[in-house]
Amino acid sequence: MRDFSPLWHLTLNRFREFFREPAAVFWVYGFPLILALLLGSAFRNRPVERIRVDVVADGPGGVVAAKAMLDALRHDERLTAVVAHAEECRNRMRTAKTDLVVTPPASPGGALDYLVEPNRPEAVLARNAVDNVLLRSQLPAAALPREQTIDAIGGRYIDFLIPGLIGTNLMGGGLWGVGFVIVNMRVRKLLKRYLATPMRKTDFLLSLVISRTVFTFIEIAILWSFAWLIFDVRVFGNLLALFALMLAGSVCFGGIGLLVACRATTMETVSGLMNAIMLPMYLLSGVFFSADRFPDGIQPFIQALPLTVLIDGVRSVMNDGAGFEVAWKPILILLAWGVVCFGLALRLFRWR
Repeated sequence: MRDFSPLWHLTLNRFREFFREPAAVFWVYGFPLILALLLGSAFRNRPVERIRVDVVADGPGGVVAAKAMLDALRHDERLTAVVAHAEECRNRMRTAKTDLVVTPPASPGGALDYLVEPNRPEAVLARNAVDNVLLRSQLPAAALPREQTIDAIGGRYIDFLIPGLIGTNLMGGGLWGVGFVIVNMRVRKLLKRYLATPMRKTDFLLSLVISRTVFTFIEIAILWSFAWLIFDVRVFGNLLALFALMLAGSVCFGGIGLLVACRATTMETVSGLMNAIMLPMYLLSGVFFSADRFPDGIQPFIQALPLTVLIDGVRSVMNDGAGFEVAWKPILILLAWGVVCFGLALRLFRWR
C-alpha cells in the first residue's frame, strides 16, 4: 500500500509558504473582490441612456417644421433633441456627437429623411425611438401599451460577471499558482535539492495541484459570499454540480500549468508562455461580455477553449438553474484536459 505521507507533507508545506507571503494572499483573495465590487457597481442600476437627435432646420419652412418635430420628440424622456443646420448636423454625426439626424418633410404628409451611421448601435436605437414617438403621437391614448419594469436576479450584469470571475480565478490559480511556482523553484535551485531526496515526482506535482485547488476553493467561496451579500447573486441550479465543475476546472488548469512549466528555465520564459495561453482566453471566452459577439468563423475555436467550457458551464448552473444533466459534459471535457496535460507534464518534467 502506498504511503501518502510525502504527498501530505509536500501539500502542507505549500500552504505554509503561501500564507507567509502577504502580497500573494492579497492578489489571490483581495483583488478579485475589488474587481467584482468595481465592475458590479459600475453596471448596477444604470440610468437610462440619453439618445441624441439632431433636427435639420434649413429653408424657409424648415425652422417651423423643425420646432414641431422638436416638440414631438420631447414626449420621450430618453431623447435629447437639438435644432441645427444640415452641415452642422453632418459634422456632429461624423464626430459621434449625435446618434441620428432627422430632416422634417418639406410639406405636411411628406416622408422624413434619416441620416444614420450603420456601424453604431446607438443609431439603430435612436431611429427606433424616434419612430416610436411619432407613431405614439398618432394613436389615441387608449391604444398605447402599458409598461411594467422588473429587476430580475439572474439576468443582471453582475450575475453574468461572477461566473466569469470564477473561471478566471480558476485559470489564474492553475497557471500562475502552479506553473510559476515550479519555475521559481527551478530558478532558485530548489528543485535540484529535491532531486537528492527519495521524493516521487508524482507526489511533488500532485502536491502543487492539490494545494492550489484548496486555495482556489477558499478564494471562490469568499468571492461568491461577497457577491451574495453585496449584490444578492444567487445559485439557481445544483450546488453539487457547481462544485464538480469548479473542481474539474481546477484540475484542468492545474494540469495546463504543470505542462507549461515542466521545461521552462527562466521567469521570462514562463511569463511569456502563461500570457500567450491566458490572454486569448481572457478576450475570447466570455469573461466580461458574451463570446457570441465574435464572428461565426472563430466560434469553433472559442468553444474549444477550456475557459469557455468552464464559464458556460458555471453560468448554466448559477443563472439558468441547470444540474448534472447539463454540467456532465463540461466536467468531462475539463477533466480530460487536466488528465492529459498532467500525464504529459509528468513525462516531460525535469528537475534542473
